[in-house]
Amino acid sequence: WVIVDRLTKSAYFLAIREDYSTERLARLYINEIVTQHGVLVSIISDQDECFISRFWQTLQKALGTRLDMSTAYHPQTDGQSERTIQTLEDTLKARVIYFSGNWDVHLPLVEFSYNNSYHLSIRKCLADANLHVPLDEIKVDKILYFVEKPVEIMDREIKALKRRKIPIVKVRWSSKRGPEFTWECEDHMKARYPHLFVVNSGESSG
Repeated sequence: WVIVDRLTKSAYFLAIREDYSTERLARLYINEIVTQHGVLVSIISDQDECFISRFWQTLQKALGTRLDMSTAYHPQTDGQSERTIQTLEDTLKARVIYFSGNWDVHLPLVEFSYNNSYHLSIRKCLADANLHVPLDEIKVDKILYFVEKPVEIMDREIKALKRRKIPIVKVRWSSKRGPEFTWECEDHMKARYPHLFVVNSGESSG
């Protein structure tokens, strides 16, 4: 059972059997997630029969958690959770010889390793101590993603890709950790942040 936090990208890998009852899954969920992190604001679940059961929906309603079902057109689950599941599967396949069939015993270590790796989407490692910032200074959007804003364009280059030439820009982003820089497609940045490309008419060209 893979549970992914949409905000921090941290993941929880829980070893279960296919014949576990919904009640047993509920106890596991409360013991491993709710008692550690509190009641969740919302959950996006797949269409497994246990997650669309009346018991599961009643439980989440009683806890005050909004329960949404994933679909083939739901990017929040089909992208983020599926990538996490694929990473877990690849890791377990790579270690199956060493686990000798007892992969579930080592699942907590795999979870620890995953959560202590660098996540490109948030440009952070969850284990970094300086990720602890006051909650009132964290800005998130409607689907609970970190909101970071670009500050300025630092440099420009042309990336040659086969027969195409793609203009890219070096962007400085606002961050609690200090200045952070990434290379982004210039066309995409112009479309989303046109103000960064406005030339100051008062500047002298000479």
